[in-house]
Amino acid sequence: MELFGGRALIAKILNDEVDPKCDALGKENKLIFCVGLLADTPAPCSGRLSVGGKSPLTGTIKEANAGGTFAQYLFSLGLKAFIIEDQPADDDWHIVVLGEDSVEFLPAEKYLGMNNYELVACLQQEFGAKISIASIGCAGERGYRNSTVQITDPDGKPARAAARGGLGAVMGSKKIKAFVIKEKGNYRGEMLDKTAFAVRNKTYSKALLGNHVVGGLRALGTAVLVNVTNGMGILTTKNFSKGTFEHAEAISGEHIAELQGDRNGVMVHACHPGCIIKCSQIYNDADGNYLTSGFEYETIGLVGANCEIKDIDAIARIDRMCDDLGIDTMDAGCTIGVAMEAGEIPWGDGEAAIQLVQEMIDGTERGRILGNGTETAGKHFGVKRIPTAKGQALAAYDPRGLKGTGVTYATSPMGGDHTCGNVIGMPGDPADKEGKVELSRNAQVAMALMDSLGMCIFASFAFENPENIQLLAEMVGAKYGGDWDIEKLMGLGVQCLSLEKNFNRLAGFTEKDDRLPAFFSEEALPESGNVFDVPNEELDAALPF
Repeated sequence: MELFGGRALIAKILNDEVDPKCDALGKENKLIFCVGLLADTPAPCSGRLSVGGKSPLTGTIKEANAGGTFAQYLFSLGLKAFIIEDQPADDDWHIVVLGEDSVEFLPAEKYLGMNNYELVACLQQEFGAKISIASIGCAGERGYRNSTVQITDPDGKPARAAARGGLGAVMGSKKIKAFVIKEKGNYRGEMLDKTAFAVRNKTYSKALLGNHVVGGLRALGTAVLVNVTNGMGILTTKNFSKGTFEHAEAISGEHIAELQGDRNGVMVHACHPGCIIKCSQIYNDADGNYLTSGFEYETIGLVGANCEIKDIDAIARIDRMCDDLGIDTMDAGCTIGVAMEAGEIPWGDGEAAIQLVQEMIDGTERGRILGNGTETAGKHFGVKRIPTAKGQALAAYDPRGLKGTGVTYATSPMGGDHTCGNVIGMPGDPADKEGKVELSRNAQVAMALMDSLGMCIFASFAFENPENIQLLAEMVGAKYGGDWDIEKLMGLGVQCLSLEKNFNRLAGFTEKDDRLPAFFSEEALPESGNVFDVPNEELDAALPF
């Protein structure tokens, strides 16, 4: 099936053009920015950006997905993708400025040493407010293997992240400090049947907004999950040693909404144009001033409960610092957790955790160790319980009580990544191992599809009714032509995963890498007695394509 966009396009380019055994921070790796197959359509939540390359964190193929304005600005120039390859022979850094008919490589020396908020403010002053920026902070400059590419949101803040896998370090290895799209272009893609698309899109969007999970997200953002996961006994707590946090209410979406009501924060906010769910938010500090946005459940769960930090303002401060420096908040939360387990700082000490992040910003010896991620830090500190898969930190759902997501952590070509196939809220006992491989497989195919279409994975909540999946298939048909059904649509996801598995296989990964750390099988969750007990032979058959 020769139809590629977003995550699948990255997989295709990397398979065709990059040696899987290359040094991820060397000249042979490529950095890819691209949009999805429905990027230029009014499909709900279809403004997502895919950033890809070989990951310096995991050694696997990597696609990191982000909101913000960059994807739609990019397509407006008539560009589906751009690729940065090779490395400069000198140490000169550049800002790359893209216009409708131009590409400029401008000297970046005056911006070196800036983190993202200062950098973006300076670029907006130089090029105007109506620009879109993809940038790296000092983490990417230094090659931290946990570094992000930050994307400006609709308010011009660098608060959306292509976060996972260290692609900011790949951008740094190419000596690119930022990409700037200086204006929106006038390009519009073709639509073979506008009427058919519009009719189906209206029905699909209505079904999506009618989903009960979407209702919770619109009210409280993704932080609505804090009390949900705590009630299920799967909220990662004290470096994955427990599944409940006694202070969960203090870091919950409900408490955030109460605080932000008094502080004039914004609880319903779109992370990119075209989003109809609007589960982002603008979080203000105690004085009513902007602190951060895109303050997500994963950050709150992993910096909060996982580190036993109950001060929601301290967690928000760490979120802001991570965005500014350009590091993945999820991996940072797990990294702080293993540092606490090693006795580097006390459990629950938010101010001490802030100081650890400050060390990453300052580039101290310990800060550089922490900036290279959970696995590097855990091994350095001699910690036994290191919550990673293929070198990447897990999300804030304990796999012993949510075994389908545990299968995804173990078997996804991306390493430990819940966005590749989270099964929370799906029918059945989440702690029962039966049927969880098939559940994960179906979720992984669906998420690879959404990432390839350029749609937010939350837009898949409409899939609870198969009639809506058929609607989406017909929307793709209306855009590109041909007869589309559910099987053909899901084939896009299978195509993507097959390419990703092939790249990893050639990079040297085998089924033995599709495992969770042993402590998940050996140490039971104290609240439930659950362990991760999905057999290895079933994990080996999780993605049979």
